[in-house]
Amino acid sequence: MINKENIKVLKFGGDCLKDSVHILKVVNIILSQKSFPIVVVSAIYGITDLLIDGIKHSKEKEVNVSSTISILTEKHYAIAQDSIVNDSVLQTTIQNIVLLVKKVERLLYGVSYTEEDTGAIRAHITSFGERLAAVILAGVLEDKGVKSNIIETDKIGLVTDEQYENATVDLKEFKVNFKPVAANILNDEAIPILTGFFGNAPGGKITTFGRNGSDYTAAVMAYGFDAPLLEIWKDIDGFMDADPAITPDAEIIDHLSYFEVAELCYFGDRILHPLTIEPIAGLGIPIHIKNIFNPDAKGTVISPDAFVDEFIIKSVAYNPNIAMIRLHGSGIGYKAGIITTVANALSANNINIFAIVSSQTCINLLIEMKDADDSYDILKELKGNIIERIDFQKDIALIAVVGEGVLKRKGIFARVLGAVSDIRINIEMASAGASEVAIYLIIASDDVKDAVNAIHKEFFKK
Repeated sequence: MINKENIKVLKFGGDCLKDSVHILKVVNIILSQKSFPIVVVSAIYGITDLLIDGIKHSKEKEVNVSSTISILTEKHYAIAQDSIVNDSVLQTTIQNIVLLVKKVERLLYGVSYTEEDTGAIRAHITSFGERLAAVILAGVLEDKGVKSNIIETDKIGLVTDEQYENATVDLKEFKVNFKPVAANILNDEAIPILTGFFGNAPGGKITTFGRNGSDYTAAVMAYGFDAPLLEIWKDIDGFMDADPAITPDAEIIDHLSYFEVAELCYFGDRILHPLTIEPIAGLGIPIHIKNIFNPDAKGTVISPDAFVDEFIIKSVAYNPNIAMIRLHGSGIGYKAGIITTVANALSANNINIFAIVSSQTCINLLIEMKDADDSYDILKELKGNIIERIDFQKDIALIAVVGEGVLKRKGIFARVLGAVSDIRINIEMASAGASEVAIYLIIASDDVKDAVNAIHKEFFKK
């Protein structure tokens, strides 16, 4: 039996599984490990979007099913054929692909016939992206003479709540369910290939974790195995101190704390799923972000330890996809229970509140842009008495300036505000203290690029 001190969880995202070139690099990384690899895979690049679009198009016209299935089949056939040399292994892999694709086809025809498109149905269909990726990776490993086992995560007690497309794992129940599974995996000694992105609700229906959900799965597996290390492999070197798309001189961050990463993921930087830290936080398991094209690079190391950089600020992230709803009323900030009432009304409709800032006469809610209109309609029902008026603003963005020590080092907040005001950008709202590792600004969405670059220049130009 393999000792748990000698294991490592490795997660490979869809950007690592684009084609045969990427997949062969992934296989080489797996085979080069000195520790026993516990592998978690995402869907092949672009497949989740293909399935989501396929559901929509199947509901519109039955004839659209065949188009989605054709692309799904051709994409996986091509990668398998380009990656696997042995004819027998290739034929077995193709047969396994066919079985899974037929299931997707039946489900899509079901959508077409019933015209039903629910969260549960979308979760079930999109889960096949990861199942198909696991089949191909297992085939390539077998082609290299390496034994592996595909483990579908809806069959190992990965129990979640019933938020079908944004689920959260019941970690306590999972730990109990997974104990014998983990023992069997370590006894078998074949490389396990676990499907990321999905689990199942108590009733057995498939649930998914949202975009980058396989990161969360990998963290749950690290928790389940009590692994010494979690590596998340991508096609980039790690977290950067700004978005290189708008800040060309952005650089890789060597070290981040759990809290810093949680802020970056929640408020803008989508390198990791926002819940990735949660399963491992109590165990102190470090995470390494690694690049399949630069495997020897250090990447970004994420650990529970707070590391205060001499420049304090580690990164300037932003989220342009938010809106702000304002609830106005005399004494609204003083009324007991009003925030709970508002939060409950939105959560009952699966709408998440990023942040709440209140005063005596106004409560400001930050929510995702896609939820703005629905939130406004829901909260209109609460008008009267305390809530006198409701309005919302869509053309805004949230900037998060993240770093251990931002609250303790004198003058940091003033420098952030000064950098933005010096280029004559209006700050609609600013907050320091809501988090120990972040300062938040609300500005007009048109000013994001200039504001981010001004802050980055203030703290990172040597």
